[in-house]
Formats: sequence, structure tokens, C-alpha cells
Amino acid sequence: MIGKLRVVNSLTREKEVFEPLNPPHVGMYVCGPTVYSDVHLGNVRTFMSFDVIYRYLQFLGYKVRYVRNITDVGHLSDTGEDKISKKAKLESLEPMEIVQKYTNDFHQVMHTFNLLPPDIEPTATGHLMEQMEMIQELVDNGYAYESNGSVYFDINQFSDKFEYGKLSGRKTEDMLNQTRELDGGSDKRNPLDFALWKKAAPEHIMRWNTKWSDGFPGWHLECSVMSTKYLGEEFDIHGGGMDLKFPHHECEIAQNAGSKGKDGAKYWMHTNMLTVNGTKMSKSLGNSFLPHQLISGDHELLERGFSPMTIRFFMLQSHYASTLDFSNEALNAAQKGYMKLANGLRLIKSYEYPAGGQEDINQKQADQINKICDNCHHAMNDDFNTALAIGHLFNLVKKVNSIQAGQLKLEEIGQETFDRMKTTFISFAEDILGLRLESEISSQNLLDVILEEYKSAKEAKNYDKVDELRAKLKSEGVIVKDMKTGIDWAFEES
Repeated sequence: MIGKLRVVNSLTREKEVFEPLNPPHVGMYVCGPTVYSDVHLGNVRTFMSFDVIYRYLQFLGYKVRYVRNITDVGHLSDTGEDKISKKAKLESLEPMEIVQKYTNDFHQVMHTFNLLPPDIEPTATGHLMEQMEMIQELVDNGYAYESNGSVYFDINQFSDKFEYGKLSGRKTEDMLNQTRELDGGSDKRNPLDFALWKKAAPEHIMRWNTKWSDGFPGWHLECSVMSTKYLGEEFDIHGGGMDLKFPHHECEIAQNAGSKGKDGAKYWMHTNMLTVNGTKMSKSLGNSFLPHQLISGDHELLERGFSPMTIRFFMLQSHYASTLDFSNEALNAAQKGYMKLANGLRLIKSYEYPAGGQEDINQKQADQINKICDNCHHAMNDDFNTALAIGHLFNLVKKVNSIQAGQLKLEEIGQETFDRMKTTFISFAEDILGLRLESEISSQNLLDVILEEYKSAKEAKNYDKVDELRAKLKSEGVIVKDMKTGIDWAFEES
């Protein structure tokens, strides 16, 4: 590891040297999707950012346990509806059919964009017993109370000992002034109190029987339960989108502190929002598009579709904590950039240092290449700055192109520098940034070209060429068939 890894901690608002609680082990928890609708691009950006963080920590040699939950109960707020139940009613399906359908879709989208699966992917419904246990801990500790079959977190009691709002920077007094009139008629003692357990209305589908009521858990509870169950009362990283900072993550900290006496995570990290042509991406504004629309181009705001790796490259061109603006111009530029990087990757993979070919070293060139390799590490060590890392990879592409053009010989930089350049390029492009070579070349079109060449060779009675092409195709499992109607092919039946 070249230099120390530094991360911006949302809790302290400072860039801190990353020091795991129990090195070399690292625990990372990321709030996963609520599976009642299609995955939106904000989800993709968040999970892609933490995918790179996961990859880089592993690259550095840490043993990472990555936990990403599935919310299969619904976004349940004090007055909100269960969106999974609503979707089930609309589609005349069981809630768990909705859950399975959209969980499958979510996994497919993650695979499309080459995201590694988490080590553990727990569900809210699979941890109801643990949620009820945490509720009881909070009640026993004096930080929760039952009211008319529901159980609420007591902000006033909590604030006597702990600070509520320290993650988002909000003051309790200001929040009270903003919510008192809106929430004054509820069963809560305090408008800021949030639900740990909600008594179910008669029409509510997803419900479980407890000593408090026939009801369902509050939304914030599941992440406190599952993060501490799999990573411990104290763990390293907790992540999610910026929209989760308040109230979700704020409430998680309160639940963790109220039940365990500890905040949970040491480092809190958040990805920023998406915009389209400078305007916040929003379904209500009609300027949001789904991942499959971005790939197909089937949206009025898109001139055409873009490949999954172009989209991944585009997203990683911005730091995860920066706003990411979508436009046709930016996406077109990203495609050119991705193809430039992909061509460099393809070339460097094909290079081998010539045996016994050492010449006098061009120290200036060798130093430049080593400096670029160092800079790739420095960029990722600077709060996982993928944008800077990509810029340094383009500098390596220039060196690769110089080699390809014959302007720079491999022997001039020496085997040690060459090996480092090749390893760095491949490791950062594929293993860390998660980019893979894509090809839109049609195998059928290539086969047609070869068969046309075979036909021409046969007509010219160039039988050596005919035999050569036959042998090459056969090595790929394809046999040529000379038919009365013309040249055809078939898969070899071995």
C-alpha cells in the first residue's frame, strides 16, 4: 500500500486516516434496496460506489465482510404505507411474490453493471426475532415506550444522555419547531419520536403477532439489528445514499446507542445525488430514467443507449460524494473515454516483455511510468477518488499507445517497470474499478467474413488456404459444410 488510506467520515465531517477496529478484518454495512419497484439509477450509483470501496479494501489486503440488506417489509414510517403491500394489491400477488420478483430484478441489474455480490445479504423478514429483541432492550433501557399497541423511540429520554442529530447536524429544537403542528395528534409523546413497532390497521397485509400488537417493524430498526448481528456492536463502515443520512442513519445511531451504548459504525459514508442537465433527477419532474432505459436508449431525454460498462465508467468519473450530472454530451464523452481505456487494456494484456531483451534503460520514461503507478494508488487512497484514478490510467494509456506505435520500446523501460505498469493497469481497471472489456462485435458477422474468405479461396483453388481456414474453424468447434446450395457451417458434434 502506497501511502495511507484516508476517508471522509460523515459523522465527524473530517477526512480521517482509515484505521480498522480489528485489522486486517473490516466490517462494511450498506443499506440495500426496498424491493417493491424497479432499481433506480441512484441505487446503482450508491451500490457501485461501495462495490469499488469493497474491491479496493480487498486489493489492499483487508479481509472484508460486506453486508448489504434487503428490505422486504416495506418503507414503514410513522404515517407511511407499506409499499410492498400496496404493490401486491395492485398486481394481485402475495407480498413475498413481489419481494422475490424485485429481488431477482435487483440482482440482475447488479450483475449487468459488474457489481460483486456482498458476503451476506440478510432480509428484514428473516430477522424479526432480533428486531423484537432490540425493541425490548430499548424499552428496558428507558429509551422506548408502548402506546396503543405501537412502540416508539423516546427522543427526549435519549437526548438526556446522547446527542440525537449529530450525524446530520440537525438540532432537536429546530426539528421540533418544524414538526410539532404536523404530528401533534399522534400517539407519540414527542413529534420526533419514531416507530420501532407499528400496530397494523385491519387492511394491512404484512403483519406479525407480538406482545405489543399484531403489527410490523419500523423501517429504521432492521439495519441496526442486521449490522450489529453480522458485524458486531462496533464495526468499521456504514454506507448509503445521502438521502438516508436523515432520518434513517440518524435513527440507527440512536437505536444502536440506546440498546448497546455504541454508535455502531466508526466511519459513516454517503454517496451524493444524481442530476439531469443540471436539474435534480426526479420521477415527478419526468427526467428520471431506469437502468434498462439508459442501456436501450428508450427514453425521450436520451439520444441513444449506452453499454453497461460505459455507464459504469461514466459514474466512476465522478467522486462518490460529488453530484453526478447526466446528459447526452457527458454520456457520449464517457463512451469515448471507456473505449480508449478498453483499447489500452486490450493492448497491455497482449504485451509480454521480450526474453533477454534488456537494453540501456531510459530512466526518464521508467520514472514517469512509476510515478503514474504511484499516482493511481494515491488517488484511491484519497477517499476512494475514482475520478483521479481514471485520469492517471489515461496517462498509462498514453505510454501503452507509444509502445504500440513503436515510439517506445519495452526494453527501454526495463522488465521491472513494465511488469509494474501492466499489473497496475489491469488491477486498477478490472479488479478495483470493476471495468471489463465489452465487445459489440457480432460473432455471426465475423463467421460470415471467414466463410466468404473460405469461398473465395475455394473458387481460386487455393486449397492450402481452404485447409487452413477449415482447421482454424474446427479448432473453435465449427465445421464447414460444402453444400450444393453454397457454403454453410455447423457446430462440431464431438
